[in-house]
Amino acid sequence: MKILLIEDEEPAAKRLQKMLAELEPGAVVEDNIVSISSAVKWFAGNELPDLIISDIQLSDGLSFEIFKAVEISCPVIFTTAYDQYAIEAFKVNSIDYLLKPIKKEELANAIAKYKKTKIVPPSIDINQLLKSFANPASAYKQRFVVRYGEHIKTITIEEVAFFYTEDKVNFLTTKENRRFTIDFNLDALESMLDPKTFFRINRQYIISINSIAEMFAYSKSRVLVKLNPPAKHETIVSTERSADFKLWLGDEK
Repeated sequence: MKILLIEDEEPAAKRLQKMLAELEPGAVVEDNIVSISSAVKWFAGNELPDLIISDIQLSDGLSFEIFKAVEISCPVIFTTAYDQYAIEAFKVNSIDYLLKPIKKEELANAIAKYKKTKIVPPSIDINQLLKSFANPASAYKQRFVVRYGEHIKTITIEEVAFFYTEDKVNFLTTKENRRFTIDFNLDALESMLDPKTFFRINRQYIISINSIAEMFAYSKSRVLVKLNPPAKHETIVSTERSADFKLWLGDEK
Protein backbone atom coordinates (compact mmCIF):
# COMPACT_ATOMS: atom_id res chain seq x y z
CA MET A 1 0.00 0.00 0.00
CA LYS A 2 1.38 3.39 -1.02
CA ILE A 3 0.27 6.20 1.26
CA LEU A 4 0.70 9.96 0.86
CA LEU A 5 0.52 12.16 3.95
CA ILE A 6 -0.53 15.80 3.78
CA GLU A 7 0.25 17.24 7.22
CA ASP A 8 2.05 20.48 8.11
CA GLU A 9 2.50 19.82 11.85
CA GLU A 10 5.74 17.87 12.26
CA PRO A 11 4.83 16.21 15.60
CA ALA A 12 1.49 15.04 14.18
CA ALA A 13 3.17 13.75 11.00
CA LYS A 14 5.78 11.81 12.99
CA ARG A 15 3.13 10.31 15.24
CA LEU A 16 1.00 9.32 12.25
CA GLN A 17 3.96 7.68 10.51
CA LYS A 18 4.80 5.76 13.69
CA MET A 19 1.25 4.44 13.99
CA LEU A 20 1.17 3.47 10.31
CA ALA A 21 4.44 1.57 10.70
CA GLU A 22 2.93 -0.38 13.59
CA LEU A 23 -0.43 -1.01 11.90
CA GLU A 24 0.78 -1.58 8.34
CA PRO A 25 4.45 -2.67 8.32
CA GLY A 26 4.30 -3.33 4.58
CA ALA A 27 2.90 0.09 3.69
CA VAL A 28 5.12 2.73 2.12
CA VAL A 29 4.69 6.40 3.05
CA GLU A 30 5.72 7.98 -0.23
CA ASP A 31 5.99 11.52 1.06
CA ASN A 32 4.69 14.01 3.57
CA ILE A 33 3.40 17.22 1.97
CA VAL A 34 3.09 20.34 4.12
CA SER A 35 1.22 22.84 1.94
CA ILE A 36 -1.37 23.21 -0.80
CA SER A 37 1.15 24.55 -3.31
CA SER A 38 3.63 21.72 -2.75
CA ALA A 39 0.84 19.15 -2.94
CA VAL A 40 -0.31 20.43 -6.33
CA LYS A 41 3.29 20.20 -7.58
CA TRP A 42 3.66 16.70 -6.16
CA PHE A 43 0.56 15.40 -7.93
CA ALA A 44 1.73 16.96 -11.18
CA GLY A 45 4.89 14.85 -11.13
CA ASN A 46 3.82 11.62 -9.41
CA GLU A 47 1.29 8.83 -9.80
CA LEU A 48 -1.61 8.74 -7.40
CA PRO A 49 -0.99 6.74 -4.21
CA ASP A 50 -3.35 4.03 -3.01
CA LEU A 51 -4.48 6.19 -0.11
CA ILE A 52 -4.16 9.80 1.01
CA ILE A 53 -4.30 10.88 4.65
CA SER A 54 -4.69 14.63 4.72
CA ASP A 55 -5.04 17.27 7.41
CA ILE A 56 -7.67 19.85 6.61
CA GLN A 57 -6.04 23.07 7.75
CA LEU A 58 -2.60 23.61 6.25
CA SER A 59 -0.23 26.56 6.55
CA ASP A 60 -1.49 28.10 3.30
CA GLY A 61 -5.20 27.27 3.58
CA LEU A 62 -7.67 24.38 3.59
CA SER A 63 -6.52 21.19 1.88
CA PHE A 64 -9.81 21.06 -0.04
CA GLU A 65 -8.18 23.59 -2.37
CA ILE A 66 -5.89 20.79 -3.58
CA PHE A 67 -8.91 18.90 -4.88
CA LYS A 68 -10.10 21.96 -6.73
CA ALA A 69 -6.76 22.17 -8.54
CA VAL A 70 -6.06 18.46 -9.09
CA GLU A 71 -8.36 15.60 -10.07
CA ILE A 72 -7.85 12.93 -7.41
CA SER A 73 -9.62 9.57 -7.66
CA CYS A 74 -7.98 7.61 -4.83
CA PRO A 75 -9.57 7.32 -1.37
CA VAL A 76 -8.87 10.09 1.13
CA ILE A 77 -8.98 10.03 4.92
CA PHE A 78 -9.13 13.55 6.32
CA THR A 79 -7.83 14.47 9.77
CA THR A 80 -9.11 17.46 11.68
CA ALA A 81 -9.20 19.09 15.09
CA TYR A 82 -12.79 20.19 14.47
CA ASP A 83 -15.61 18.34 16.18
CA GLN A 84 -18.47 16.45 14.54
CA TYR A 85 -20.72 19.51 14.32
CA ALA A 86 -18.30 21.12 11.86
CA ILE A 87 -17.91 18.10 9.62
CA GLU A 88 -21.45 17.08 8.72
CA ALA A 89 -20.48 17.67 5.09
CA PHE A 90 -18.21 14.63 5.27
CA LYS A 91 -21.16 12.36 5.95
CA VAL A 92 -22.94 13.72 2.91
CA ASN A 93 -19.91 12.99 0.75
CA SER A 94 -19.08 9.63 2.40
CA ILE A 95 -15.56 10.72 3.32
CA ASP A 96 -13.70 9.13 6.22
CA TYR A 97 -12.24 11.44 8.82
CA LEU A 98 -10.25 11.20 12.04
CA LEU A 99 -10.43 13.70 14.86
CA LYS A 100 -7.15 14.95 16.30
CA PRO A 101 -5.36 13.86 18.36
CA ILE A 102 -5.63 10.70 16.28
CA LYS A 103 -6.04 7.47 18.22
CA LYS A 104 -4.32 4.34 16.96
CA GLU A 105 -7.52 2.29 17.11
CA GLU A 106 -9.43 4.83 15.03
CA LEU A 107 -6.67 4.91 12.42
CA ALA A 108 -6.75 1.11 12.28
CA ASN A 109 -10.51 1.16 11.76
CA ALA A 110 -10.24 3.71 8.95
CA ILE A 111 -7.59 1.66 7.15
CA ALA A 112 -9.68 -1.49 7.62
CA LYS A 113 -12.62 0.28 6.03
CA TYR A 114 -10.43 1.35 3.13
CA LYS A 115 -9.24 -2.23 2.61
CA LYS A 116 -12.76 -3.60 2.80
CA THR A 117 -14.31 -1.25 0.30
CA LYS A 118 -11.49 -0.65 -2.17
CA ILE A 119 -13.81 1.64 -4.09
CA VAL A 120 -13.30 5.04 -5.65
CA PRO A 121 -15.02 7.59 -3.41
CA PRO A 122 -17.89 9.61 -4.84
CA SER A 123 -17.22 13.02 -6.31
CA ILE A 124 -16.53 15.57 -3.60
CA ASP A 125 -18.56 18.74 -3.36
CA ILE A 126 -15.60 21.00 -2.60
CA ASN A 127 -17.69 24.16 -2.39
CA GLN A 128 -19.90 22.56 0.25
CA LEU A 129 -16.89 21.48 2.29
CA LEU A 130 -15.28 24.91 2.03
CA LYS A 131 -18.52 26.51 3.16
CA SER A 132 -18.71 24.15 6.15
CA PHE A 133 -15.21 25.16 7.26
CA ALA A 134 -15.45 28.87 6.43
CA ASN A 135 -16.08 29.67 10.08
CA PRO A 136 -15.14 26.58 12.12
CA ALA A 137 -15.14 28.41 15.43
CA SER A 138 -18.91 28.85 15.18
CA ALA A 139 -19.29 25.07 15.48
CA TYR A 140 -18.02 25.12 19.05
CA LYS A 141 -19.85 26.15 22.18
CA GLN A 142 -19.51 29.90 22.62
CA ARG A 143 -21.37 30.42 25.89
CA PHE A 144 -23.08 28.55 28.71
CA VAL A 145 -26.27 29.35 30.58
CA VAL A 146 -25.74 28.91 34.32
CA ARG A 147 -27.96 29.32 37.36
CA TYR A 148 -27.11 30.59 40.83
CA GLY A 149 -29.93 30.91 43.30
CA GLU A 150 -32.88 32.36 41.44
CA HIS A 151 -30.65 34.07 38.89
CA ILE A 152 -29.69 33.00 35.38
CA LYS A 153 -26.69 34.33 33.50
CA THR A 154 -24.48 33.49 30.54
CA ILE A 155 -20.75 32.70 30.69
CA THR A 156 -18.77 33.19 27.49
CA ILE A 157 -16.21 30.60 26.52
CA GLU A 158 -13.45 33.21 26.92
CA GLU A 159 -14.35 33.50 30.62
CA VAL A 160 -13.90 29.77 31.31
CA ALA A 161 -10.74 28.52 33.04
CA PHE A 162 -11.68 24.86 33.39
CA PHE A 163 -14.45 22.30 33.81
CA TYR A 164 -14.50 19.47 36.33
CA THR A 165 -16.73 16.85 37.85
CA GLU A 166 -17.16 16.01 41.53
CA ASP A 167 -19.60 13.55 43.10
CA LYS A 168 -21.36 13.19 39.73
CA VAL A 169 -21.96 16.95 39.52
CA ASN A 170 -20.36 18.98 36.72
CA PHE A 171 -18.87 22.42 37.29
CA LEU A 172 -17.57 25.35 35.29
CA THR A 173 -14.94 27.58 36.90
CA THR A 174 -14.33 31.05 35.49
CA LYS A 175 -11.04 32.93 35.31
CA GLU A 176 -12.36 35.06 38.19
CA ASN A 177 -12.63 31.86 40.25
CA ARG A 178 -16.41 31.70 40.28
CA ARG A 179 -17.92 28.21 40.18
CA PHE A 180 -21.22 27.24 38.54
CA THR A 181 -22.95 23.92 37.98
CA ILE A 182 -23.64 23.02 34.34
CA ASP A 183 -25.87 20.48 32.63
CA PHE A 184 -23.18 18.86 30.47
CA ASN A 185 -20.85 16.08 31.55
CA LEU A 186 -17.20 16.02 30.48
CA ASP A 187 -17.79 13.49 27.69
CA ALA A 188 -20.32 15.84 26.09
CA LEU A 189 -18.14 18.90 26.69
CA GLU A 190 -15.21 17.32 24.81
CA SER A 191 -17.20 17.49 21.56
CA MET A 192 -18.46 21.02 22.25
CA LEU A 193 -15.15 22.74 22.98
CA ASP A 194 -12.47 23.98 20.61
CA PRO A 195 -9.62 21.44 20.96
CA LYS A 196 -7.07 24.14 20.24
CA THR A 197 -8.01 25.82 23.52
CA PHE A 198 -9.34 23.04 25.76
CA PHE A 199 -7.87 19.65 26.67
CA ARG A 200 -9.19 16.86 28.88
CA ILE A 201 -6.25 16.01 31.09
CA ASN A 202 -7.97 13.17 32.98
CA ARG A 203 -11.42 11.81 33.79
CA GLN A 204 -12.15 14.71 36.13
CA TYR A 205 -10.83 17.86 34.41
CA ILE A 206 -10.96 19.72 31.09
CA ILE A 207 -8.69 22.75 31.17
CA SER A 208 -8.11 25.83 29.04
CA ILE A 209 -4.58 26.38 27.82
CA ASN A 210 -4.95 29.95 29.11
CA SER A 211 -5.51 28.70 32.67
CA ILE A 212 -2.15 26.90 32.95
CA ALA A 213 0.09 28.66 35.46
CA GLU A 214 2.89 26.09 35.89
CA MET A 215 3.73 22.52 34.86
CA PHE A 216 5.98 19.97 36.50
CA ALA A 217 7.28 16.55 35.50
CA TYR A 218 5.53 13.86 37.51
CA SER A 219 5.91 10.10 37.91
CA LYS A 220 5.31 7.65 35.02
CA SER A 221 5.76 10.39 32.37
CA ARG A 222 2.78 12.28 33.75
CA VAL A 223 2.54 16.05 34.08
CA LEU A 224 1.39 17.99 37.14
CA VAL A 225 -0.48 21.10 36.04
CA LYS A 226 -0.99 24.10 38.32
CA LEU A 227 -3.99 26.15 37.27
CA ASN A 228 -4.93 29.79 37.66
CA PRO A 229 -7.30 30.05 39.43
CA PRO A 230 -6.25 27.06 41.55
CA ALA A 231 -8.29 23.88 41.24
CA LYS A 232 -9.85 22.11 44.22
CA HIS A 233 -8.03 18.89 43.37
CA GLU A 234 -4.54 17.94 42.24
CA THR A 235 -4.60 18.26 38.45
CA ILE A 236 -2.37 15.60 36.92
CA VAL A 237 -2.41 14.62 33.25
CA SER A 238 -3.18 10.89 33.13
CA THR A 239 -0.58 8.52 31.72
CA GLU A 240 -2.66 7.65 28.64
CA ARG A 241 -3.21 11.34 27.84
CA SER A 242 0.32 12.64 28.49
CA ALA A 243 1.66 12.15 24.96
CA ASP A 244 -1.32 13.89 23.38
CA PHE A 245 -1.12 16.63 26.01
CA LYS A 246 2.47 17.41 25.01
CA LEU A 247 1.45 17.50 21.35
CA TRP A 248 -1.39 19.85 22.28
CA LEU A 249 1.10 22.14 24.02
CA GLY A 250 3.29 22.14 20.91
CA ASP A 251 5.95 19.76 22.19
CA GLU A 252 7.72 18.22 19.19
CA LYS A 253 8.99 15.18 21.07
